Amino acid sequence: MLQDDPYFMKNHLGGYECKLCLTLHNNEGSYLAHTQGKKHQANLARRAAKEATDQPYMPVPQQPKVELKKFVKIGRPGYKVTKERDPATGQQALLFQIDYPEVAEGVTPRHRFMSAYEQKVEPPDKRWQYVLFAAEPYETIAFKIPSREVDKSDDKFWTLWNKDTKQFFMQFAFRVERQAQIEDQPPPPPPPPPAAVIVRPTPVPPPMFLPPPF
Repeated sequence: MLQDDPYFMKNHLGGYECKLCLTLHNNEGSYLAHTQGKKHQANLARRAAKEATDQPYMPVPQQPKVELKKFVKIGRPGYKVTKERDPATGQQALLFQIDYPEVAEGVTPRHRFMSAYEQKVEPPDKRWQYVLFAAEPYETIAFKIPSREVDKSDDKFWTLWNKDTKQFFMQFAFRVERQAQIEDQPPPPPPPPPAAVIVRPTPVPPPMFLPPPF
């Protein structure tokens, strides 16, 4: 719209002027054609460059730098692995004890399970998986365990970080295969509705009409 053009002006003679280029035009069409020309576009570019130069320099605020903590690895931690069996369910379980006597201040040991296809140390074998433990400045250690489903219920899977003794404990149990198969099966379909039974009424004998006693 010409009304929104800051350089468009209608003079007292009924003509049109371009305040940027100081040109006169007989009608709006002539002015619009002028705005698409090289002269008007060049003047627009000069005006934009001048306005950018006149504006005060606003420095870009710097993002706060987050310093990554770097640790010098001091070797592998001590560990102990105990095999267990739940007498109630017969589930096989493993108890890990990892010793971190020189753990860095404020560091809590971490763990994760890794499939055989994620690791790059050995050829992948679907029969095995790995459980990893890490805490700076110690090296990350991994244990090779059977590729069975882990029971992660609250009473079968737990971890504990003892800050006083600097020992990390983790225990988990493997799900029983029969239990896993039963739980993985879909629920049985509901029983069919009972078949309709047609009850036929017992025929009622017709009434008997007796003669009056007199």
